[in-house]
Amino acid sequence: MTAAFRPANYRDVGEMLGLWLDVSPIPAGRLLRGGRFDLMTTAADLGSPGTILNLRRGPDPGHLPGVRYVHVAAEDDLENYDTRQRRVRSWLGKALSVLAAPDLAWPVYVHCTSGRDRTGVVIAAALLAIGVPRQVVAEEYRLSDGADPDAIVRAIDGILEWLPPTGFDPARLRAALTSGGRGRAG
Repeated sequence: MTAAFRPANYRDVGEMLGLWLDVSPIPAGRLLRGGRFDLMTTAADLGSPGTILNLRRGPDPGHLPGVRYVHVAAEDDLENYDTRQRRVRSWLGKALSVLAAPDLAWPVYVHCTSGRDRTGVVIAAALLAIGVPRQVVAEEYRLSDGADPDAIVRAIDGILEWLPPTGFDPARLRAALTSGGRGRAG
């Protein structure tokens, strides 16, 4: 599959972090992000994820065999960038807990409809939780078509006030995201 046929805002987060950091804390091929993939015909079209984390309200089509689907919907009335709201933080905590789960099949493809807003906030929270500098987090987000630089700065500020969320273990997330290889996190 060529990049021209990939979902909107598709990219390998670990690979992109290498644009700003000497060494990316996340290995290439481990954490993928983008928009809906309804027209993809094979998991290889998405980088062969073991898990797909769906952040949009509707379910995934479930048509890619051998993939675990996880749904952590953000309600449509949430202002996803307002990470100071209790409901947004609750949703983010659930999404981060999925990424930190010990039995998660890697790589993980995180998506919403466009791969920018909900996905951008979850990826930003995950990166901040493992210690990626805020400026690098903002730059990674700005790679998205239609990115609102002011919105992500506000979201980052709210996330940094909140991390680590109650009942959440950032060390487990760090271990899951930074583990080498494409198999299960350990």
